[in-house]
Amino acid sequence: MKTRDFWYDLPEELIAQTPLEKRDTSRLLVLDRKTGAIEHRHFYDILDYLNPNDCLVMNDSRVLPARLLGNRPTGGAVELLLLKDLGNKRWECLAKPGRKLQEGQQVIFGNGKLNATIVDVKEDGNRIVEFAYEGIFLEVLEALGKMPLPPYIKEELQDQERYQTVYSREVGSAAAPTAGLHFTTELLQKIRDKGIKTAFVTLHVGLGTFRPVKAEEISEHHMHSEFCMISRETADILNETKRTGGRIICVGTTSCRTLESLANPDGSFEEKSKWTDIFIYPGYTFKAMNGLITNFHLPESTLVMLVSAFAGREHVLAAYQQAVEERYRFFSFGDAMFIV
Repeated sequence: MKTRDFWYDLPEELIAQTPLEKRDTSRLLVLDRKTGAIEHRHFYDILDYLNPNDCLVMNDSRVLPARLLGNRPTGGAVELLLLKDLGNKRWECLAKPGRKLQEGQQVIFGNGKLNATIVDVKEDGNRIVEFAYEGIFLEVLEALGKMPLPPYIKEELQDQERYQTVYSREVGSAAAPTAGLHFTTELLQKIRDKGIKTAFVTLHVGLGTFRPVKAEEISEHHMHSEFCMISRETADILNETKRTGGRIICVGTTSCRTLESLANPDGSFEEKSKWTDIFIYPGYTFKAMNGLITNFHLPESTLVMLVSAFAGREHVLAAYQQAVEERYRFFSFGDAMFIV
């Protein structure tokens, strides 16, 4: 299949720049993947589509405030984006301006509360950076770092917690698993009260999620690796759900990719972790997922391809076209789809 097969026309003004005041008041487009039928609801109506004994699977990864703004000793502005913890106070980072940040260059953050040295420049342009600081690095980041919002969001985020899910706990993502941003603690309690199980997996989202597909043939695109894991408790809940005929409904493409990466060949689960570069596109046979809650995604992105693999390209693009016509809000702070 061609990358251009997953293009749709999105007016720029539909890209949501700010979150809604109340998470679950976003709109919800419900797509029947067998018939292509569409309903327009609100996210708090998700209860009407969930059955007792279903299981919602959520990614509990928490976003690092990984965007650091500092200066070189000469005064020039610098931006680092933390990508991967290499241990021993070293991180792989994106760096701006790259031409000024060569090996040996020093960078100062927060008037010296955090200092960095560029120790290597990789072939892909990423920098290996060694940090120097007093205390606990995560606490320093909380004080100095900013949320690494996607490049299509231009507005400054007033409340950084609004780019975290209400159930986030495992720090390590460079971007939020945004489908989960629609849930409130109250809505989750109503879901549990109805007899619907909830289970958590972890996939630390990398910036590869925003990497454009440049290959003409989608099969030639290669995904960046991301760390994912399933606990024994979650494996037991998933296996019980399958045994008793419930549906496994993934909240977001990251939960989907975790389950499809870690499921055994027979669709069962056990405690497991790995680095995954799974690329799901039409023709893929799903081992675990029966339903998907997701946001709207960029044209020609790997995420549109994953959703199309589950619901059919024609159904998905027709739903996206209707969402454009109905003036849905798109992407991270936008509205949601539920595909069943």
